[in-house]
Amino acid sequence: MDVAPRSANDQPALWNGTAGCAWVDAQETLDRMYKPFEDLLVDAILADAPSRVLDVGCGTGATTRAVARRLGVAGECVGVDISEPMLAAARARAARDGVPATFVRADAATHPFEPESFDAIMSRFGVMFFDDPIRAFENLRRAAQAGAELRFIAWRSAEENPFMTTAERAAAPLLPNVPSREPDAPGQFGFANPARVERILEESGWNAIDIWPVDVACTFPESELTRYATRFGPLGRVLQEADDATRSRVVQAVRTAFEPFVHGDEVRYVAACWMVGARAP
Repeated sequence: MDVAPRSANDQPALWNGTAGCAWVDAQETLDRMYKPFEDLLVDAILADAPSRVLDVGCGTGATTRAVARRLGVAGECVGVDISEPMLAAARARAARDGVPATFVRADAATHPFEPESFDAIMSRFGVMFFDDPIRAFENLRRAAQAGAELRFIAWRSAEENPFMTTAERAAAPLLPNVPSREPDAPGQFGFANPARVERILEESGWNAIDIWPVDVACTFPESELTRYATRFGPLGRVLQEADDATRSRVVQAVRTAFEPFVHGDEVRYVAACWMVGARAP
């Protein structure tokens, strides 16, 4: 779920403000909705039996905790993110569940990780926001041991994910200032082009690149739909600035537009993504 920053420099402000708080508020719903991706990613990254895993863009920490739980005392999983509200939620959840995960507030693109300190690096929807992705993946490669696996999940195109753009399309006639999505720009669909992803990884020094499509059925309670549809994505940013009357009309239009995805008390859609893998030389 993208937040359509006005510039790359908006990312820290957004994820430490409205976007990060929205994720924290909806943490349990989002964790359940994206659990199929968590399972895919965690199974893939643990297939090589790593001992120290880095989770990039860990957010509220669901994938970090899942890996840490399975590694146990024999290993470590470190989650890194720029959002303090999301990391605070991640730490609290890990402490509550008794999971020995570690969380670091930092920009993974530039953070001075200890060289060759991780034997696996993963991300679920956390690597599409880099201002300079080649530089970012170079930095991650330096943190990886020789032969370490990189494995991440990223969204395919907006056209293949109509659920993700339903809200902004429905709101556009009422809110002309809803930000448009720019191809290849940092954001939810920034890695939609697999050729671009392969080039980024090649130019940042990764080997054995593999990219394949995954289509995953996602569900969440219908009772959460209005909150979800109006707090995330490009609409979530501008709706809070609208007057009450406009906001009410937008909410009604958006809820109606999502009707094809509603099945009784459940919302269902298919998420079209890439599973991407590579190896450090």
